[in-house]
Amino acid sequence: MNRFLIRMLCAAAFFSVFGTTVYAVEYSDEIERIVDQRIGEYLESDAFDREVEASINRYIAKQNQARADRERQALDQAAKNLAAVDPAKDHIRGPQDADFTLIEYSDYECPFCKRFHTTAIEFIEKHPDVSWVYRHFPLDFHNPGAQAQAEASECAAAVGGSDAFWQFSDLIYERTTSNGKGFPIENLVPLAEEIGLDRGAFIACITERRFKDKVEADYQNGVASGVSGTPGNFLRDNRNGNVIPVSGAQPLQKLEQILAQMKEAR
Repeated sequence: MNRFLIRMLCAAAFFSVFGTTVYAVEYSDEIERIVDQRIGEYLESDAFDREVEASINRYIAKQNQARADRERQALDQAAKNLAAVDPAKDHIRGPQDADFTLIEYSDYECPFCKRFHTTAIEFIEKHPDVSWVYRHFPLDFHNPGAQAQAEASECAAAVGGSDAFWQFSDLIYERTTSNGKGFPIENLVPLAEEIGLDRGAFIACITERRFKDKVEADYQNGVASGVSGTPGNFLRDNRNGNVIPVSGAQPLQKLEQILAQMKEAR
C-alpha cells in the first residue's frame, strides 16, 4: 500500500474517531504532518508488528485450507473410481454382508503396510459390522519381491481358499523385514507348505504367473482411485455407497473416528 493511501485512510480514521463530520476539508500541511506523525508512530509500534504477523498467518492459513480442500475434492472424485467389492474376485475378511468395508491397497514389502496390517485386524475384530478387503498395490521399488508375494498370495487362495490367502498374508507381514527384500522369494514355497498347501499345485501356479493380470488390475484400479502410496485405504458405507479415503497407516483411533462419522452421517 502506498504512503499517500495510508495517510488518507489514517486521516479518515482520525476524523471518524473524534466524531467530526467533514463536508469539505483542505488537506493542509498541518494535517499531513499530523497524519505522517501518527503513521510513523503506528509503524514503529508493537501493534503494527502484531497486525502484520496476524495478517500473514491468516493468509497462510487460508491458502493451506484452500489447498487441503482441493486435495480432498480430488481424492473424493478419484474415490468414485473405486471398484465395487466382488466376492468372486476380492478377498473379504469378516462378514460379506457387513454394513461397512475397509478396502486396502497394499504392498507386502511396505513397512507401513506391515504396521497397518495388525491395526486392520484389530479394527475388524472390535467392529463386527466392518469387513476388510485386501487389494494389491506392489510398488516398483519393492520389486521383484512385492510383485512375487502378491502373485503368490493369489496362488495360496487358488489352492487353499480364502482362509489360506489370509493365513499366507498374515505370516508374510509377521515375518518380513520389509523394504523390498524383507521376505525372500525362495521362502514362498516353504511358506505355502507350512500352511498345508499342495506343493506341486502352488509351484505350478506361481511358475505360470497365473495371477499377474489380477495383481495388475488391482494396482491400476488403485491408481484410478487416487492411491499414490501404501497403504491406500478407503472406508465404505455399504448402505449408501459413501466412501472416505483414509491414506497411510492410520492408527486404530483414526479408523474408529471415521467410522463414527459415517454412522452419524446416515
